[in-house]
Amino acid sequence: MGMDGRNWETFLLPYEQTVEELKVKFKTMRSELKKREEYAPIEFVTGRVKRITSILEKAERLDVPLDNLEEGIEDIAGIRIMCQFVEDIRRVAEYIRARKDLTVLYEKDYITNYKESGYRSFHMIIRYPVQTALEQKIVLAEIQIRTLAMNFWATIEHSLNYKYRGGLPGDMRLRLQKSAQAASVLDSEMSSIREEILDAQKLFEDDANIVSTLLKTIHRLYAYHLVAEAVAYQAKFGELFQARDFEGMKQMMAEIKAIIASKHEEDPEEYEG
Repeated sequence: MGMDGRNWETFLLPYEQTVEELKVKFKTMRSELKKREEYAPIEFVTGRVKRITSILEKAERLDVPLDNLEEGIEDIAGIRIMCQFVEDIRRVAEYIRARKDLTVLYEKDYITNYKESGYRSFHMIIRYPVQTALEQKIVLAEIQIRTLAMNFWATIEHSLNYKYRGGLPGDMRLRLQKSAQAASVLDSEMSSIREEILDAQKLFEDDANIVSTLLKTIHRLYAYHLVAEAVAYQAKFGELFQARDFEGMKQMMAEIKAIIASKHEEDPEEYEG
């Protein structure tokens, strides 16, 4: 593949490292925001290094000389951030602009001005200092921010274009445009019921937390040798869970905690479960 005699494997190393590092950074951002704000604008993060054939094809298409790939091809390292709502895309972009560990060179907003094909996505081209084993190298990378609907559509479009190699049959192009509109409508629908969706998700998370905490609390009864009580509460929990009676679960938790506290007073030394 080394048309210009370069060692492609070593050429791609800093890009591979960049993708790995940025994935970790955005995944960490996701979990941190979830803890701070109970809601993370990021659903999930993926990344890839462009395939050598794709790099060469793009260089040919854009007339980039092979000795200028580092500057001429901006998406050798690519990160994709998926969001639940269109509104989240702007928020994520804000967070990225404010970061001190990368520099945003420019942005391409294909959401307000989507491409004729129907493609919708928000791209940021960044400079990223990557510390390799030997030196610090400044590389370009592309961050794409999309909703799940945009991503679903773009994935289909990409594989069809690959299959037809740029010569998409007319009816196929029309169907793609139609499904792009459908994806766009879906995003607007999601946005209009955004508050309800977020409330429901938060409720679900609270309920899930009650369940896991209660089960752990019941389990602690065993540590205090209260086997009969533990078995009884477990059966009771089964009924409450089937009825999805979360209030009942909260009461049960209070009861068990009181039992454990009184046991603790009787004999504080013995039971450190």
